[in-house]
Amino acid sequence: MALVGRRDGRNFGYGRQLSYAGPQALKDMFGGGHYGTVKAHSDRWQAFVKWCRSEQGPGINDARQIDRKVLADYAACLRELVRHSDLAVSTAQNRLSSVNRTMAALRGDQCVKVPSPSKALGMQRTGVRQSVPQGQDRKQVTQIVDALCRQHQQRAAAIVLLARATGMRLREAILADLPRLSREAKELGRINIQDGTKGGRAGASAPRWIAVDDHIRGALGFARQASPADSRNLIALHESYLNVLQEVIRPARDILHAHNLKGFHELRAAYACECYEQITQHPAPINGGKCCQVNRNLDREARRRISYELGHGRIDVLAAYIGGPS
Repeated sequence: MALVGRRDGRNFGYGRQLSYAGPQALKDMFGGGHYGTVKAHSDRWQAFVKWCRSEQGPGINDARQIDRKVLADYAACLRELVRHSDLAVSTAQNRLSSVNRTMAALRGDQCVKVPSPSKALGMQRTGVRQSVPQGQDRKQVTQIVDALCRQHQQRAAAIVLLARATGMRLREAILADLPRLSREAKELGRINIQDGTKGGRAGASAPRWIAVDDHIRGALGFARQASPADSRNLIALHESYLNVLQEVIRPARDILHAHNLKGFHELRAAYACECYEQITQHPAPINGGKCCQVNRNLDREARRRISYELGHGRIDVLAAYIGGPS
């Protein structure tokens, strides 16, 4: 949506309400696409708006009144929440980063921002998983799949199975070329995850081969049955990716939460932990494994291989899935 008024008007022309203006400016900035990114920034912007309207906030409803002091005060508020363990460091940093991005979208420049969210908070996010991944127990996964199927959510159930069996991201599972993957599984005994991958990865220039087992064969078979008619993936011909997020994924999350699964990404971490144990014969660090102490080279090789399978370019990212060296 374009500006609703002049750029020099209230909320830089994006309407009378601060809560409305931020998301509209973000939609303009991203050209009407990048739905997930826009939603994430918008949700965090609403947390900032709520603070602005609170007793601790400045009580403003016009982005033109937001200056560096306002942002510094907000950072101080988040810093206190982190110190009292009411907010994770990563969440606080993400909120400040989203406020920066939204202010840039509203203003059309970067003159008013928090220069460094981590410095403003006075602490660094660790990037190391602190909690045991949910979804490691395949009985729990089966219960979730059954619950989704009872609600006629076969496509969401297929995504759960694909994520747990292959470590696919949500987007990758939705956009997976199911006939191609099934053919590769049958003829080659391995599959190459390419569709919907992150960071511009595409084609043979960024191969991501995973050895096939019975769990992957079962997940692919289920997904092909759940795939809409004449579609190669889990999106019907008349649908968009956004439609699937809104009409399939959003209601499915309630069922996941009811079965103690925070989200689809937990299944990716569960897959990583399982792979680590298969490679090293030790539990993943987050599960109490001590492979790093026993054989540091084996631990590093496992991290390298799993990082490749998950589509990451750096092995240090694996700490967010399986925990850091113990």
